[in-house]
Amino acid sequence: MSPLTIGDRAPWFSPTAATSEASGQDFIMGGYRAVLFFFGSSRNPLVKQTVAAFCTAQARFEQLGIHFFGVSIDPSDRDLEATVPPTSHFHWLWDFTGEISMRYGLCQLGQQGQGITYDPTSFVVSENLQILNVFPLETQLTHAQQVLNYLESLPPAPPPRFITQQAPIILIPKVFSPELCQHLIDRYKADGGSASGFMRQDGEKTVVAVDPKIKRRRDWLITDADLIQQINLLLSRRIVPEIEKAFQFRVTCFERYVVACYEETNQGFFQPHRDNTSIGTAHRRFALSLNLNTGYQGGCLRFPEYGANLYAPPPGSAAVFSCSLLHEATPVIQGQRFVLLSFLYNDEDAKLREQTQKQIVRSGVVPQGVGNDRIQTTRPK
Repeated sequence: MSPLTIGDRAPWFSPTAATSEASGQDFIMGGYRAVLFFFGSSRNPLVKQTVAAFCTAQARFEQLGIHFFGVSIDPSDRDLEATVPPTSHFHWLWDFTGEISMRYGLCQLGQQGQGITYDPTSFVVSENLQILNVFPLETQLTHAQQVLNYLESLPPAPPPRFITQQAPIILIPKVFSPELCQHLIDRYKADGGSASGFMRQDGEKTVVAVDPKIKRRRDWLITDADLIQQINLLLSRRIVPEIEKAFQFRVTCFERYVVACYEETNQGFFQPHRDNTSIGTAHRRFALSLNLNTGYQGGCLRFPEYGANLYAPPPGSAAVFSCSLLHEATPVIQGQRFVLLSFLYNDEDAKLREQTQKQIVRSGVVPQGVGNDRIQTTRPK
């Protein structure tokens, strides 16, 4: 597995945990911010000093409400259980097979299983198990302090509030880096985009129409294979697992990637609509809307079936929702809003799409992806 980076989902695991054994409870991770320090073995002098530095900061972790998990592959490290009380924010996790460390890309076996290499690293993860930062162990004197400095810089978690009504969507932060967002915007500007249509049913045919009374937007279809592969990798690590967790649905395919632009010159918008109401769109399960920029006014997502709330994820962050939900893009009244758009589905839906392609009429509209493109064919470890 390639190294985990900021924005990736922390791989799930079920280790033997000293805290779990002491309390008789199952180990559950999530719902709180945490530091995962994969240190391998405290017999390494550099690691031993870093573990000690973290231990002296136990009180600060509790003040911040952040849990610390030290992960070891060395059975002799069980002596560390005596260094922290069982009810504290400190926990020791035992990975004696190395399986968890390998999932995080830190433990590599030598040829023919002889010997291992280990890269001690701290991961800071969010309440939703998204990696917020990564700190390789470079010097034993500064590692713990670097992690603590970052934890101190995090904004406090918002207080609980009562929710009256909310659309059943998921918001996923930090899917794309600022650099990738800007690259996509630059590629759109170089191309200029084309007037974007929408599909509607006309008898037994699905017709792609352009009507500025319903939708005002220009799209650039991404055809660059390397760029598509880069987007696929990010979605497979950051979007696909979240959809599977939230909706128990395994995405395997996407229907084109476009960079879309709503702009103030024509107050770009898309009236309330659903994305799967025609024969040619019945295969669509989830819509992906990933904002690329700020500096505009208006241009929010709204789900009128679920109240008047407006959704505007920050740049690089995505909204994912069922294609059956009524939704709209409100008019942009200042600036330009750039967004990456796609539709997601699985292999069974792909068969349906193949069957219905001949029923789509695209007269006067540039085709925007007519094949079933795969995101990922194997489940990540």
